[in-house]
Amino acid sequence: MTYVVTESCVDCKYTDCAAVCPVEAFHQLPDRLYINPDTCIDCDACVPECPVEAIYPDTAVPEQYIEWIKMNAEAEKYPIISAKEPALNGPKCTGTPE
Repeated sequence: MTYVVTESCVDCKYTDCAAVCPVEAFHQLPDRLYINPDTCIDCDACVPECPVEAIYPDTAVPEQYIEWIKMNAEAEKYPIISAKEPALNGPKCTGTPE
């Protein structure tokens, strides 16, 4: 099993999750993060850190986000992120931080 970042991350790009990842499985695009399924060790550390609840186990991704499994599988194409950075919190950010 691996974890998957879904649509709620788009334009929000909170990086709290990447900062706690022990294996640097997070990769960043300009407007979101992905989790590399080949690197993820299923430790669950990232899930409670996501303020917009955008991260799911690949076996429990809600139906409307199924295509995000394939999108995250392309994570290695993008730079690794392993530190907390300021959130993007852009205009398309639909997640609400806690």
